[in-house]
Amino acid sequence: MNCNLFITFEGPEGAGKTTIIKKIAERLAQENIDVLATREPGGIEIAEKIRTIILNPEHTAMDERTEALLYAAARSQHYFEKVRPALDAGKMVICDRFIDSSLAYQGYARGIGVDEVLSINEFAIGKKLPDLTILFDISPEVGLARIHAHGDREVNRLDVESLAFHQKVREGYLQLVKRYPERIRVVNADQSMEHVVEDVWAIVYKAMQ
Repeated sequence: MNCNLFITFEGPEGAGKTTIIKKIAERLAQENIDVLATREPGGIEIAEKIRTIILNPEHTAMDERTEALLYAAARSQHYFEKVRPALDAGKMVICDRFIDSSLAYQGYARGIGVDEVLSINEFAIGKKLPDLTILFDISPEVGLARIHAHGDREVNRLDVESLAFHQKVREGYLQLVKRYPERIRVVNADQSMEHVVEDVWAIVYKAMQ
């Protein structure tokens, strides 16, 4: 069984990634798999500080290129300080967002260009892509409704973007599925949490074989 994998979880706002990641990490631990669960932007002190700048809802004047560069900077620090050392130590790493978020949000939805944002990130982390990416697919209407229904969730700068922007994010992710069909697996996130967990676990378990 190959447990030394880098697995990323992607999806639009309100897709439920964070909750599912916790449950998958718990199940992996029950299987005695040494797993590190982390997130982007953030995961370590420097990247968390960059996160507060990126997601601050007051920073409406932020240019899309500044946004893309800040994400890449946070990703670089997080990857080299936390992700790669864990992988080198033989651990499995599961990460809430990675490079595909930048490609979908800034590259596609913001209109900077997927290849242009990919180039920025290749400078930041090299050409390292995840071994497996699980895309939580859900309509923007449902995802945003979930966010507003959970009053305890912090609302960030991306949450308050227009519905049209979030629709483009979803389009961007689906374009990435076509671009990386061997790496990205799609899960219907508009199901009960229990069903989503089982679908994700089946994909992760197969990847370990």
